Amino acid sequence: MLKPRKIRGIARETLDFILNASRSSHPDEFAGLLEEEDGVIANVILLPGTTSSSMGARIHLDMMPLHIHAVGSVHSHPTPDNLPSRADLAFFSKKGDYHIIVGYPYDENSWACYNARGEKQNLPVLDVELGGDERW
Repeated sequence: MLKPRKIRGIARETLDFILNASRSSHPDEFAGLLEEEDGVIANVILLPGTTSSSMGARIHLDMMPLHIHAVGSVHSHPTPDNLPSRADLAFFSKKGDYHIIVGYPYDENSWACYNARGEKQNLPVLDVELGGDERW
């Protein structure tokens, strides 16, 4: 079992991707998993079979490749409310400890990060250069 790594923050480039993807998906929800590089959330993993609508999104965790270790999830809400629902909390407990919810209008002030218990946590936005993906 992999030892949980301390997350220092999220790369600004990754947050920008999340905000743009959320905006592009509106009014449907956007959903993905979060992956870290050197303690920084750097990647959004989009799994096959993920479905979304204005009422919610469903990620099929059984579609996640074995070589990927997700530290949490991200999804959008088509309203300004970025608080986790009961369904969100049930999902949070399954994968990682960093869960981002982006509310409408999907800007730098409309997102929040929660731990697996649904408690808000600070996730600094970091100006870091991301490495290339050499796994493929």
